[in-house]
Amino acid sequence: MSNFQINKDFITAIKILIAEESNVKLRRRLKNLHYADIAELVNELNSDQGTYLIKLLDSEKTADILPELDEYQREAVLENLSEKEIAEEVEILDTDDAADIIAELPEERQEKVISEITDSSHIDDIRELLTYKENSAGGLMAKELVKVQENLSVLKCLNTIKSQAEEITRIHSVYVIDSKNRLKGRLSLKDLLTANSRDKVKDIYIPKVDFVSVEQDGEEVAKIMSKYDLEAIPVVNENKELVGRITIDDILDLIKEEAEKDYQLAAGIASDVEADDTIFELTRARLPWLFFGFVGGLGSVFILQEFETIMTRPDLRTLFFYTPLIAAMAGNVGVQSSAIIVQGLANDNLKGSMLSRLVKEIGLSLISGFALSILLIIFGQIINQDLKLSLTIALSMMSVIIVAALVGTFTPIILNNRGIDPAIATGPFITTSNDIFGIFLFFYIAKIILGF
Repeated sequence: MSNFQINKDFITAIKILIAEESNVKLRRRLKNLHYADIAELVNELNSDQGTYLIKLLDSEKTADILPELDEYQREAVLENLSEKEIAEEVEILDTDDAADIIAELPEERQEKVISEITDSSHIDDIRELLTYKENSAGGLMAKELVKVQENLSVLKCLNTIKSQAEEITRIHSVYVIDSKNRLKGRLSLKDLLTANSRDKVKDIYIPKVDFVSVEQDGEEVAKIMSKYDLEAIPVVNENKELVGRITIDDILDLIKEEAEKDYQLAAGIASDVEADDTIFELTRARLPWLFFGFVGGLGSVFILQEFETIMTRPDLRTLFFYTPLIAAMAGNVGVQSSAIIVQGLANDNLKGSMLSRLVKEIGLSLISGFALSILLIIFGQIINQDLKLSLTIALSMMSVIIVAALVGTFTPIILNNRGIDPAIATGPFITTSNDIFGIFLFFYIAKIILGF
């Protein structure tokens, strides 16, 4: 396959050929393209045009294209395909991809599609995968794998591997099981090829093998595979029976989905939505956090009202002009601190005790706050501002920065310890809460120092 970049001219040319129904030319233009490139092309078309291409190409290619499509485009294309056409596609796919596509269909269509599949073993595997939670190890795994019994001779083992390999796209590992299908270990291809043909598998297999259970969370699986640099990992049930395997491409898809979800949470979007979702769905996802920010803003109004006497004193009125600066510093510092903590929690590399974390954050806050306070005092001198007022504002800002850093640091940790996704703490929550705390601290400290 040649490297290819989808560009505007190519998309336009394809649209024209679709409109003209020039099927021969379309097949010729798409013949040598990788399925991922065709998927990218389909994503740039409307649903009718995308469906036209899917129906035009042979099932072996379109079966690879469907899992690569954006979710909204795949849903639109599937809506335009009959149950039989969908069944022809998923029957070619590995069981994990087949189950994922069927799971996206409405319940009434799922059974109709499954009933059109001719391979009974494929049906059983798909039904099993549909019973597991979406992002669990069971929901991520594929049933296709190579396994051999420990009592086989090396010669029979090679024949078994050869027969199983015909049904598998890619062989990552050869797993060893006992007579009850329980995972015992794995085979090194080097040891297998160099062994005597009369040797037994149980004499040469490696008993040490990493595995996960069907109920384990997908993020846990990702951490294990990342830690040990695994391309694939076997999955076992509660009886340690080998039931499937998870490959690195499945994990990469999961990581991408989780990153998108965390990004939306950090931005204050409460649920997983796409840009092409309905106005109602987008509003429902965004409004809760906007409402939280609205309530927080009203809280700031009441705080400012408590200190409105400042406006009657010309010598102190300047304090009000620094309110946006204080609020901005509080929000920015809080988001910075929480972002680092959330990243550490996600990567499972957050080390040290709460006390050491506390000391570290206070130290960082003092350095940052001191540096910015110096700049503020210099600015005050440049504009001929009263030195006592500048010192007051600088001290208040330093205090606000320390508090904001502590809130931004420990809120995600506390949420994580309570089983709540810490990503929700990084967006409007941290910003709004620190705005309120920051404004209150600013005026309260100023009141103590300046006496109003």
